[in-house]
Amino acid sequence: MAPVRTAVVDIGSNSTRLLIAEVKDGRVGAELERRSTVTRLGAGVDADGRLREDAIERVFATLESYKAEIDRRRCDRGLAVLTSAVRDSANGAEFAAAVSERYGLQAHVLSGDQEARLTFLGATSERDPADATPTLVFDIGGGSTEMVLGAGTEVSFHVSSQAGVVRQTERHLHRDPPDEQERGELVADVHRILAEAVPSERREGVCRGIAVAGTATSLAAIAQDLDPYDPERVHGYILSAQECERILARLARLPLAQRREVAGLHPDRAPTIIAGVLIFEQVLRLFGLDRVEVSEHDILRGAAIGLGGFSRT
Repeated sequence: MAPVRTAVVDIGSNSTRLLIAEVKDGRVGAELERRSTVTRLGAGVDADGRLREDAIERVFATLESYKAEIDRRRCDRGLAVLTSAVRDSANGAEFAAAVSERYGLQAHVLSGDQEARLTFLGATSERDPADATPTLVFDIGGGSTEMVLGAGTEVSFHVSSQAGVVRQTERHLHRDPPDEQERGELVADVHRILAEAVPSERREGVCRGIAVAGTATSLAAIAQDLDPYDPERVHGYILSAQECERILARLARLPLAQRREVAGLHPDRAPTIIAGVLIFEQVLRLFGLDRVEVSEHDILRGAAIGLGGFSRT
């Protein structure tokens, strides 16, 4: 059977991303295109409970360019996964319907459990399924952080917590740069959220951590001063807790304009990166990890493998 050329769009709370890849026999072969655009769909959702019109228009403008690339690549399947901002908002279903109707994508508004399972599938898709090492896969998004525990291909625990870089930035970080009190309040909030989300017995025995998505890949790029961004050097990078502390100490001193100039950090991620590092550190502490592996394989790959699509005619 020939590979199925599959397009997956991940519409998250902070960014909208595209993967076009060849999929065959439950595996991703060649990746033909990857794009990421910070669209901040989740801006204001924590406070207002609705997707804002300006945020929706940012996503639609990005999807116009993505659709052109999907059409140019003659994809056989087109999927969209919509996560925290959409499922938490009163007008999320209306937005998902518009994504499907306007751009010809089969839209999936994922529950937290579905999001976690697809993230784990993507992160472990190239690993030995017989590897029984207890593993944590986590994804720090704009509105939530997914934490998934498993071994091999089996998931033993998964949870979506209400700790995300957009959500926590809007709640706590109002000064430029955020001061020690604001950062402390954010850490206390995130610590409570994560501790309530993961029972103490689930935190024990985790031997390996895999971090996916924008915060993790940005930290790996900053650690290596990557300019331009190089996914091959980011994928598989081992990021230590000490390195995170050094990056945080550096970023916390910089006002937003200077954070936008940091090598390895996309300027559009500068407003939320401090919240991202603080959440990242709290995840490591919760599970007693002193280092994690950063992976480019995430929910995009998991959706390409794990969700059905439709054939384009």
